[in-house]
Amino acid sequence: MKLGVRSRVTAEDVIDGLTTAVVALDEGLRVSMINSAAEGLFEVSRRLALGAPLAEAMPHFGPHQGRLQDALDRSTGFIERETRLARNGSPAVTVDLTATPFVVGKKPGLLLEMLPVDRHLRISRDELFQSQFDASRELIRGLAHEIKNPLGGIRGAAQLLEHEFPDSQHREYTRVIIREVDRLQNLVNRMLGPNRAPQKVLLNIHELLEHVRRLVQAEAPAEVAVLRDYDPSIPEVVVDREQIIQAVLNILRNALQAVGNSGLITLRTRTRRQLTIAAVRHKLVVQIDIEDNGPGVPRDMMEKIFYPMVTTRAEGTGLGLPLSQYLVHSHGGLIECRSRPGCTVFSIYLPIETA
Repeated sequence: MKLGVRSRVTAEDVIDGLTTAVVALDEGLRVSMINSAAEGLFEVSRRLALGAPLAEAMPHFGPHQGRLQDALDRSTGFIERETRLARNGSPAVTVDLTATPFVVGKKPGLLLEMLPVDRHLRISRDELFQSQFDASRELIRGLAHEIKNPLGGIRGAAQLLEHEFPDSQHREYTRVIIREVDRLQNLVNRMLGPNRAPQKVLLNIHELLEHVRRLVQAEAPAEVAVLRDYDPSIPEVVVDREQIIQAVLNILRNALQAVGNSGLITLRTRTRRQLTIAAVRHKLVVQIDIEDNGPGVPRDMMEKIFYPMVTTRAEGTGLGLPLSQYLVHSHGGLIECRSRPGCTVFSIYLPIETA
């Protein structure tokens, strides 16, 4: 009696199931095998990569071509920690790279194993940021509630005085008190952020960005241009329209203030694959870049810009960026910033839910 059938698992099946990116090269440094992890890491198609020269299939390896050729010629492997593999137009990836010579038949080859360290670095950084963000938010919430209570009493007392002394001279003073209390109340409400969960719907991210772009372009001086660089292939995303509009608008207005009376702001969209946000691995993420050619964020401020009440402008409240981070975080996303004089980029990452 036949109790069961043993499934046949090939070496290719095992390699393809690895989370480590693996690429095999033949004697001409052409791709002879690539697993799924490598496809995702370098955003390449196996169908197009197989048989192609490595530097053509994965331009990230262009600068490393000589080192790989030498390893192949000498039949000596090597290990390089935190190797940065860059490609024009795409974010760089950092990997621990292992090159191992092998022989298939009588012909030499090279096996490349790449363990991404970006993910581990991002997880550590995101966990630190999240703990700081949570602590900061709890502090702000506690402080805001403590402020709201006496504000209500001050406003009520001013209204009573207004009824007691209805003449115009006293009314002017009570009106000033009430107006300033209302201004502080609005500030406190902004510190607390939205008091509702995101109402998510499926929408086109570019329709949302165009709405924000038109708002900011109407406010911008004549010598400020707001350009678009959209990837039309990005699928629809599930987000709260008003909350993401507010998050993008805060950052775009910061860019507008940074460039002053003349400058260039660019809205850019791209997709990222296999990106980790707050220890969660997402297959597909939309990346929204808001880039300006202003003076940049001072280096000593870079680690603080997402904290409440931190601002580089005398007239700023320091609430726009923390609120944007909170809104994006409530969607499972993240905002990052990189800056140098003449180029500041805020990147918003939002997971794309795929079936």
